[in-house]
Amino acid sequence: MRAAMITFLVYVGAALAEIAGCFAYWAWRRLDQPVWWLVPGMLSLAAFAYLLTLVDSDAAGRTYAAYGGVYIAASLFWLWAVEGRQPDRWDLAGVAICLAGAALILWAPRPA
Repeated sequence: MRAAMITFLVYVGAALAEIAGCFAYWAWRRLDQPVWWLVPGMLSLAAFAYLLTLVDSDAAGRTYAAYGGVYIAASLFWLWAVEGRQPDRWDLAGVAICLAGAALILWAPRPA
């Protein structure tokens, strides 16, 4: 249970770092923010990549696939918290499906 909680927290940190890094680029290109926004954005993306290496998994691809569900949930949280748009019931249903899939990918019993 403790390992699952640590994995979840690492995924949440990675998702926030990835979204913040991508948003910095978005803000520069689409919201007319200054080019220096790219510096913290790049640092944030480096933190994202580092954090994913902390997940206890036997394969990078499986780690990234399971992370996808958490990323989707974090993206909708960003939509609500940063962009001021409330996710609708379809967003929430989709997130629930994605998180169930992520859990299945990451923690399904596999032969040794």
